[in-house]
Amino acid sequence: MKKIFLSSLLFVGFFTTIQAQKMSEKKWVRKQFSALNMNEKIGQLMVIRAHSNWSQYKIDSISALIQQYNVGGLCFFQGGPVRQAMQTNAYQTVAKTPLFIAIDAEWGLGMRLDSVESFPRQLSMGAFASSDLVYQMGAAIAEQCKRLGIQINYGPVIDINNNPSNPVINDRSFGQSKSKVIQQGVAYMKGMQDNGIMATAKHFPGHGDVNVDSHFDLPVINKSMAALDSLELEPFKALINAGIESIMVAHLSVPAIDDRPKYATSISPNAVNGLLKKELGFKGISVTDAMDMKAIANYFPQGEANVQAILAGNDMLCLPGDLGQSINKIRAAIKERRLKRSDINARVKKILTAKYKHGLDLPQQIDTNHIVADLNQSVGSINAAMAQQSLTFLRATNSPQLNNKTAYLAINAKYTNTLTNSIASKYGVKVFYTSGNDASALALINDSLKAYDQVIVGLHGYSRRPANHFELPATALQFLNEKGHEDWIHLIFGNPYAVGDFNTINNILFAFEDTKHSHAAVQKWLEGKLQAGGTLPVTISPELQYGMSSEAALKKKF
Repeated sequence: MKKIFLSSLLFVGFFTTIQAQKMSEKKWVRKQFSALNMNEKIGQLMVIRAHSNWSQYKIDSISALIQQYNVGGLCFFQGGPVRQAMQTNAYQTVAKTPLFIAIDAEWGLGMRLDSVESFPRQLSMGAFASSDLVYQMGAAIAEQCKRLGIQINYGPVIDINNNPSNPVINDRSFGQSKSKVIQQGVAYMKGMQDNGIMATAKHFPGHGDVNVDSHFDLPVINKSMAALDSLELEPFKALINAGIESIMVAHLSVPAIDDRPKYATSISPNAVNGLLKKELGFKGISVTDAMDMKAIANYFPQGEANVQAILAGNDMLCLPGDLGQSINKIRAAIKERRLKRSDINARVKKILTAKYKHGLDLPQQIDTNHIVADLNQSVGSINAAMAQQSLTFLRATNSPQLNNKTAYLAINAKYTNTLTNSIASKYGVKVFYTSGNDASALALINDSLKAYDQVIVGLHGYSRRPANHFELPATALQFLNEKGHEDWIHLIFGNPYAVGDFNTINNILFAFEDTKHSHAAVQKWLEGKLQAGGTLPVTISPELQYGMSSEAALKKKF
């Protein structure tokens, strides 16, 4: 009986504590909200651009915008950790309402900040069998964000990249399999949100099957609602069910959702209020993709596009452009009764509640001591494990060997690297370097390679984007496709889609990244100390299809 009584007391105490916290939250939200006039409430819906590498004049202009319009948040882009910390401290000090600090850091803070090491692109994680390392990466990014006073990361990308020519998503996606995108997307999200950072799933309703970059024009997706529901929408459903706190709405023309010409999903009530919030049941914060992107700016005067985005049901507008113009137009829409004050008020309260949840009721000052070391603390070990787990070996007809009768041809390598230096000194491998853009030089190298028992080709330093054959020289592509190279080993240090331009080759090891970690993992594989256990996350050609692994490649006849 005593145990039951004590348990009851503990439960009552716990429940009372939760209630007290809720009351505290409500009190803080009520206090912040009651201090705002209508212009300041509208300002809370805006997330504006910040760079820590800007001039002092531009930094001062951001401070002025924060004070004049009471903006809801800042999204930081390029710069450095110490500078960003100092600026965040200053911006939070002048803000009437605490600022949400966001960053678009899909592969960690190194994506934006100097002196911070990046994590890999998401496509390499599509090769993983499990999601453990993805969760660890999400947790590490959360720790980075907390250390730098950031509450929101605009990631993960959960677009299914089922168009190899996609100019904007491509290797930012986990791949073409919805189940793999869901598996790794949920892991990334939970890694961040379990550790106190708001994750943002993007780009709703799915940006993977496009061949136009929405930074420059409006992509069109001509699919039926049934097709979208069975593929592109599946990851969003899964992450909503898993508790995603924020979703970014893309600038896409999807006639099955809204058939009005040039009405992007980001400004469509059918897409946001209808599909995302009512049908899929999303209760978190919806934020637009950048409103200054030409997919929107080409077709709507800037201030009107922001009105349309609010009418569509978005809670926050990312990079809305001219704040004064936007606020005036939103106020005019309220006066014209196109927008309800109650809708603005509800969104502001939702944003304030989220700010409270993420600790913005407390003083915000970042300690800059040892910040670079702290941000890099766990990146290297996770990167090393990821590099090993991503290795994928296909079309195997030969196994590697390292000795003084082995040659390494480094194509497009602009300088020596840890791999070439190590195998040359340790095994006596002869290394040839070439830009790949001189056919006569390649012919001379090819003659020299005939003296070696085995040739290993390393493809380095090429573009991650598919335009112009990933910026690979035509002479290099022709050379790789030439006959007589069937037994060569090919190491692909970058976007695997590039192999589509020279897919006649055999013995392909996909390493996905061109970093010291991928070089170390590949060397272990070459030495026979590591198995390549990854699976191909995309289809490159009919012979190189999604899901192929080393085992499948060994059994398949080419």
